[in-house]
Amino acid sequence: MKTIIVVGGSKGIGNAIIHKLVNTHNVVNISRTAPEHKHANLTHYDCDIIKDDLPQIEHADGLVYCPGSINLKPISRLSLDDFKNDFEINVLGAVKAIQTYLPKLKNGNKPAILLFSTVAAKLGMPFHASVATSKSGVEGLVKSLGAELAPNIRVNAIAPTVTNTTLASKLLRNDKMIENITERHPLKKFLAPDEVADMADFLLSDKAASLSGQIFEMDCGIVSFKI
Repeated sequence: MKTIIVVGGSKGIGNAIIHKLVNTHNVVNISRTAPEHKHANLTHYDCDIIKDDLPQIEHADGLVYCPGSINLKPISRLSLDDFKNDFEINVLGAVKAIQTYLPKLKNGNKPAILLFSTVAAKLGMPFHASVATSKSGVEGLVKSLGAELAPNIRVNAIAPTVTNTTLASKLLRNDKMIENITERHPLKKFLAPDEVADMADFLLSDKAASLSGQIFEMDCGIVSFKI
């Protein structure tokens, strides 16, 4: 049974990933709050990825870094601290986790690292300057580390569109906003966390053994199509 470290699994997409993996994997969750889900295969460590030292873990076959931000403001209202904070959460936190657990991953069973970007790194959208900048950094990290760690460790990222999580609740806070976001996507839907968890499960598995350095856009068509 493989051991997967999930950073940020108490809520949203990270929590959906834990639910997906925990019956068939040993899952180690690292987050500021514990997930409500309890399972014999789930171990939790209270930790702030930015401020705290990460816990020592003896074995790892996979690492998933889920923390993110949706800081949507006009450029005139974005401070340098906004950019720094988003970069720290999205990029430096991921680097910290990778550097901490890389020695264990190198000894893992067909190990894989999974990070998260956003469709806003490819599709220019107003008010996304800070998050798009930091997530573009994540994509650069995936490409570079995918090459550096080949052939032993695979590195990929998922770039979701709007996903029905607490983090995106401001974008989905009433029926009109839900309708508008649904209509903007060519597939006339947005994402559920379970859909992203299914993709994460695949990319961590041996079924994805030939995939590394890739950004998988789960976009419901919004980046890929012009209809």
